[in-house]
Amino acid sequence: MRAARWSALHPWRAILTWVAFVAVAVGLAIAVPTQDTTDADYRVGESGRADTMVEAAGLDSPDTEMVLITAADGPLDTAAAEEVARDVTSAVESVPEVVSVGDAQWNADQSALLVSIEMDPDAENAADVTSAVAAVQADHPDLDVRSAGDLSIDAAISERVADDLGSAEVISLPVTLILMLLAFGALIAAGIPVLLAATSVAATIGLMAPLSHLFPADESVASMIVLIGMAVGVDYSLFYIKREREERAAGKSTLDAVEIAAQTSGHSILVSGGAVIASMAGLFLVQDVTFNSLAIGSILVVAIAVLGSITVLPALLVKLGRWTDRPRVPLVWRLNRRIGRGGISGRMLRPVVRHPLVALLLSGAVILGLAIPALGMKTHSGTLDTLPQSIAEVQTFQQISKAFPAEAGASAVVVVHSEAGSTDEVTAALEQLSDDAVATGRFVGSAEGVQTSEDGRTSMVVLGMPYPETDDRVSEGVHELRDELVPANLAGLGEHAVGGGAADEVDYMAKQQGRLALVIGFVLLLTMLIMVITFRSVALAGISTLLNLLSVGAAFGVMTLVFQHGWGSGALDFTTPGFVINWLPLFVLVVLVGLSMDYHVFVLSRVREHVGRGLPTKLAVEQGVKDTAGVVTSAAAVMVSVFAIFATLSMMEMKMMGVGLSAAILLDATLIRLVMLPAVMVLLGEKVWWPWPPRRPRGEVVSEPEPEYALTR
Repeated sequence: MRAARWSALHPWRAILTWVAFVAVAVGLAIAVPTQDTTDADYRVGESGRADTMVEAAGLDSPDTEMVLITAADGPLDTAAAEEVARDVTSAVESVPEVVSVGDAQWNADQSALLVSIEMDPDAENAADVTSAVAAVQADHPDLDVRSAGDLSIDAAISERVADDLGSAEVISLPVTLILMLLAFGALIAAGIPVLLAATSVAATIGLMAPLSHLFPADESVASMIVLIGMAVGVDYSLFYIKREREERAAGKSTLDAVEIAAQTSGHSILVSGGAVIASMAGLFLVQDVTFNSLAIGSILVVAIAVLGSITVLPALLVKLGRWTDRPRVPLVWRLNRRIGRGGISGRMLRPVVRHPLVALLLSGAVILGLAIPALGMKTHSGTLDTLPQSIAEVQTFQQISKAFPAEAGASAVVVVHSEAGSTDEVTAALEQLSDDAVATGRFVGSAEGVQTSEDGRTSMVVLGMPYPETDDRVSEGVHELRDELVPANLAGLGEHAVGGGAADEVDYMAKQQGRLALVIGFVLLLTMLIMVITFRSVALAGISTLLNLLSVGAAFGVMTLVFQHGWGSGALDFTTPGFVINWLPLFVLVVLVGLSMDYHVFVLSRVREHVGRGLPTKLAVEQGVKDTAGVVTSAAAVMVSVFAIFATLSMMEMKMMGVGLSAAILLDATLIRLVMLPAVMVLLGEKVWWPWPPRRPRGEVVSEPEPEYALTR
């Protein structure tokens, strides 16, 4: 570990270099504008081709705000509603961002009146429209007058995401600091991991600004960077500092203790960081803009956290010396000293070692029981139901969707690009297609009829559906359009495609399902290869892969129970959408496989140390797990607490991510790594190191003193 040694010998250079690096990275975020993703980045399959054709022809729908007029109580007075519609039209026509205002439309039972407002393409928000509608509402308190649309909902969601992210940052820092105080019993030692994690996150967010011009930044990437960065940054520091303190307690000088920690825990950090990066790299195989952005962000924050752990962290420990253990928290410090290393875990581990088969069967039954619901997991893209219901614009849009399904509900778009001079023929064919679609009962027709570009070569028709977006009949309708209705009516008329929101979902799911097995295979194979290279054991690599699959299955099962079936929805303050948002299972899989390798590598490295000094595998497993259980428990507590904070946020994606990862890490760090892993290793004995068992090293061994219990057996 040359980097750690150099940093330990030149602490001020290392510290100042890290400060300069973070400052430059943060400065880049200020100097370089972030390139966010656009709608075009998300286009896939036939629906993406349809969107491109519509955009090229200038037929794409402009941003629209809609004003819904309903009765405040009881039946709606139609005359009063029409008067309010005229007032709304008059109020918003003077707004500079408004291009035009459409005629008011009644719904089928005349319980709601809708006014559509076309916005200027350059408009950044709809704040003036919202203010104008609010003024009309104030003049007519007997009616309910509310607005919602593309710009206002986007603005409300962006504001809520920013609030959620700010809340997560504000809460996670003190919670993490408290957990570190409990782990170390000293303020400086507790503050160092939090400082390293926070600076790693800040540097990553800064570097993402220029990188976003190569990989556009998805709106969720900042939340993910905080989520992953705080977890791994604290964990890596925790591993390193714990080992350095152990060596100092054993009589080593500060410099020697730091070097020993670098050769042991530092090596484990490099391996586990590599495993996380390898797992995240699997997201690139999906070839999706969201996953590309998440992969870049997560890989970068892990790499920076690893870099900090082997450079500035050794420098800080050398410079602070024994001041790392000051000021002490008296009660916590004495309690930690009294418990000692592995005190509690030793008592928990003893029955596992004595009865490994029973422990394996019982823990395996629990994990498999939690994983079984995952077999019925249903996924779908985010909908209105997955947005925070406390957002007024979301509530309004849901009412619009119910009252005017053709305007705001699920829909499909059929677009045709033909030769010049065939406009009339194409229009007639699309009108016939619309009639045939309505006759199937799956569609409600088009409110605007056939629309044609100025050059007459591209025409389109929008077909509404009388179902919620998540209804299976929506995808069935898309398939019927593509497989039967469109070929029957548009054959030979030029290039055609079926797009729209309903088709987007069908194409996205088809692409993701085709890539899911590839990503899973890539991640598991690469992490298995890392384990083989690190521990020179095919058997151990296979066991690790199987345990990772069990962790993932349990995580998916918990997500299914909570969000698809609604378990605990009251405590988490959400209404179940009946599905899991489609991109989350794959993301949770790669994150969990990567993060679980942190303490997995840490535990196995210590076990292998003991085996290398001559202990039988059974004793080495018991002592190695005891030595590392406190660190693993503290590391898992940090991860679980940070992820659990995200489970309390209002955005459904963050809730699902937080619940899935916190539950998975909790199970992984307890039942799987502290029960199933040692049980399997004890049952296999020396065979667990097949085919290259470790040999007793020659010369001086860099490690902690031999455990007393091992010498007396």
